[in-house]
Amino acid sequence: MSSACPICGKPAQEASRPFCSKRCADVDLQRWLSDRYVVPGGQDDEENPPSTDFDN
Repeated sequence: MSSACPICGKPAQEASRPFCSKRCADVDLQRWLSDRYVVPGGQDDEENPPSTDFDN
């Protein structure tokens, strides 16, 4: 069962799974590094950091 490369749509290759090639894997990595992809976080990430008060 072969899946499609998420970057170009060609069949994925076992050596580069889930991509078809190292090039498409590198394109994906660059998108993460340039903040084109983001993982949503809670709204309290920066404005309300978690409490570090562990004495309670």
